Amino acid sequence: MTAHAADLAVIAAYLLGITWFGARFRKSQHGLKDYFLGGRNAPWWAIALSIVSAETSTLTVIGTPALAFAGDFGFLQVVLGYLFARIVISTLFLPHYFRGEMFTAYELMRRRFGEHVRRYTAATFLILRALAEGVRVFALSIVVSIVLAPLYARFGASVWAEAGSIFVILCLTLFYTFEGGLTAVIWTDVVQMILYVGGALVSFLVLLQHIPGGWSHAVAGAAAAGKFRVFDFRFSFSSEFFSRPYSFWAGVIGGCFLTTASHGTEQLMVQRLLAARNERESRTALFASWAVILFQFTLFLIIGAFLFVWYGDTHRPAPHPPDRIYPDFVWHFLPAGIAGLVIAAILAAGMSNLSAALNALASTSIMDFYKPLFAPHASDENRLMTLARRATLLWGAVLFAIALIARNVKSVLEAGLSVASVLYGALLGAFLLGLLTRRVGGNAAMIAMTTSLITMLLVNRFTHIAFTWYVVLGTAVTFICGLAASLVLPREEAA
Repeated sequence: MTAHAADLAVIAAYLLGITWFGARFRKSQHGLKDYFLGGRNAPWWAIALSIVSAETSTLTVIGTPALAFAGDFGFLQVVLGYLFARIVISTLFLPHYFRGEMFTAYELMRRRFGEHVRRYTAATFLILRALAEGVRVFALSIVVSIVLAPLYARFGASVWAEAGSIFVILCLTLFYTFEGGLTAVIWTDVVQMILYVGGALVSFLVLLQHIPGGWSHAVAGAAAAGKFRVFDFRFSFSSEFFSRPYSFWAGVIGGCFLTTASHGTEQLMVQRLLAARNERESRTALFASWAVILFQFTLFLIIGAFLFVWYGDTHRPAPHPPDRIYPDFVWHFLPAGIAGLVIAAILAAGMSNLSAALNALASTSIMDFYKPLFAPHASDENRLMTLARRATLLWGAVLFAIALIARNVKSVLEAGLSVASVLYGALLGAFLLGLLTRRVGGNAAMIAMTTSLITMLLVNRFTHIAFTWYVVLGTAVTFICGLAASLVLPREEAA
């Protein structure tokens, strides 16, 4: 109990320390540009690490080792698709985002299609990010339940105890996001990204010490079980082919479409790209982030493969659900104090992603809805800043409610990706219609998006198509329907 008391003290110290650090950036918040774009003065390397942190969550940290534990390194095929997506974004999207001053991605839709499509795409983002982030917030409860297990054993497990712990973490994250805006988000992201990758490296080294024979035995055991298999080139037009989420084709094509949608059309990521000093630094940050992403996913997959060897050697029953495998090992087998640091690192990933989502949701709510609808000519930035902070609080409450509902998911990583993938296709398709066509007007774009959303809900409910194909399919439906509708509807003038 003394050892875990030290770990709990480390976790508490981290939570309070990062909250204090983030809240200090309140002094630099003088207007909406500061609050939503960080004043556009963050260096490219900080934005790169912030992109990684926004791309990573507790889902990633606890879900990726579970993928290798149960399967192999096939997920890296998706990461390869992430690279191709960055090429598409840097050549097609970034030049448009840096023409004039934009606060959100959906202002680009206003320029091309008008206010109706701007609000439609912005509303799609709000729904998408709230649902996906709610699942991510729920993932914190898996970590919290491991940390509080002795108390549950002593006093009885309580859903409300877990919920209360998540509420505390949410409130601390809300506080520094509320105070410091995107500047606080970016710099706490940098700290937290270094912490959770460092924590993973420490746990990896400790895991090696627990495996008899060390590195050579761990590699041999994982290789014999096929854990290091990356590529699956099998191809056929069959239901079985499209139901495999981690084939080479699903990974590269699906990963490319998924990341083009998330980094090119979703405010969560676009906000960071817009915060760069110029287009060149934004592009540099985007590509640098991929190198870090590749490293961290490889590290987490290796940890999962080596945990498979360790559980096999020790004949221990693996915890259930599989997402508990990594945090369970950390909490029970790392030295006192170190375990608390690594658990704090896992929570850091969740807090980092949560703060990014809160600021992105608030910026979209204010800049794409409130300001154009109710204060189009408002010049009082202090009032808009107050409303932005209130919007941050409101979205915090929404995410907490969704997290409580999202308790019955099988794989938190795949659940989060599946929720996002259903809606991403409509968003990406609308942006591609705007950037690649001139004939398609706003009405045709909204019809196409609606058709895509309905189609993907049906695909998710009634087929076994893997989530990695969702964005490809949704984008194709949106683009084709938009072109078809433009041939039937009266031609509209571009906005």
